[in-house]
Amino acid sequence: MSVEAFDTVDVIAAKRDGRALSKEQIDWVIDAYTRGAVAEEQMAALAMAIFINDMEPEEIAHWTQAMIDSGERMDFSSLSRPTSDKHSTGGVGDKITLPLAPLVAVFDVAVPQLSGRGLGHTGGTLDKLESIPGWQAGLSNQAIVDQLEDVGAVICAAGTGLAPADKKLYALRDITSTVDCIPLIASSIMSKKIAEGTSGLVLDVKVGSGAFMKDLTKARALAQTMVELGKAAGVKTSALLTDMSTPLGLTVGNALEVRESVEVLAGGGPADVADLTVALAEEMLRLAGKTDVDVRAALNDGRAMDKWKQMIRAQHGDPEAALPVAEHTEVVTATESGVLTQLDALSVGVASWRLGAGRARKEDPVQDVAGIELHAKPGDTVTAGQPLMTLHTATPERFERAIEALDSAVEIGGDAASVPESIVFDTIT
Repeated sequence: MSVEAFDTVDVIAAKRDGRALSKEQIDWVIDAYTRGAVAEEQMAALAMAIFINDMEPEEIAHWTQAMIDSGERMDFSSLSRPTSDKHSTGGVGDKITLPLAPLVAVFDVAVPQLSGRGLGHTGGTLDKLESIPGWQAGLSNQAIVDQLEDVGAVICAAGTGLAPADKKLYALRDITSTVDCIPLIASSIMSKKIAEGTSGLVLDVKVGSGAFMKDLTKARALAQTMVELGKAAGVKTSALLTDMSTPLGLTVGNALEVRESVEVLAGGGPADVADLTVALAEEMLRLAGKTDVDVRAALNDGRAMDKWKQMIRAQHGDPEAALPVAEHTEVVTATESGVLTQLDALSVGVASWRLGAGRARKEDPVQDVAGIELHAKPGDTVTAGQPLMTLHTATPERFERAIEALDSAVEIGGDAASVPESIVFDTIT
């Protein structure tokens, strides 16, 4: 039986007492936790100590590197084009990855978009794409590289070998109320993204009720921490702070969001979705050294749509197939006339989740057809009795609890000027 380099209790006590952990302590504790030599309850105590006492920038960098070193790293150096990726901190109606990946690929930049599934009120990119008949999320590392060379874009599940320490710690944070902690969020996101091997990364850091970060100050701190971690690891990194006080676009839910994404790829769709897709694409291309390009033209002239169809077919999906449609719908109407001043993202996200679009536990199934279609957004004038949203589900017994979640979601009456003019608040480079 080998002797461990450190005593777990000493490491926990150091952070409990507000001391910085050394690189050696961090390297050991992450490795020992991955091996099972540090027990779950011990890592839970350490996570809570980090939550309460924070971490120095150097500690966060060491913690992130140790998580990367816990597994394998992807290598895209054999590709004939540069790579650029995007990561969103999660929101409601956030289908941006779907039109974004093929749009960026039009300009000969490869997009390795290793994505996840939804948990709670935020939707998962893979769940959305799985509503397309035949589409497959799982690819081998070699298949990812091959598709990036042939098509230029891939959206798929991250391999189990990338940052395995993060997978364990992520699940633990979820059940120990240590999720909302900048060092742990930043290191979780960046360890996976750096291990993915992309040379450029744009972070879409959401701000507002439907986001992890409810206020701009904390969101900016998280964004700056992640940008610094990326740059320190040799990845060109920037961040956009974007609005998540109201859902993105006019759909929330899996097949519904795919339909809207295809509308954006056809040069249409809601302005907020199209605008954010273009803003993120321009930033991803800038990091890849391509600045003199007309991104919006590629949406309007069909090039992005052609790339989308190629990408979906490469993963055995049928881009021409009809998307599944819910058997049961229920309409929510406006109770009064006036200007719609609030449509709360969190409430809409929870309602969509209760309709079956999301999951409470990792192993739960999701409904392709469940979700919410919005007929008005903040700033619109509505009249009493006008449809505000249509709820979709395969199981109508879910309507009652979904409608309860929408109780305080809508505010009608005030001044339209309170609606933000731009979805992008700030860019951090």
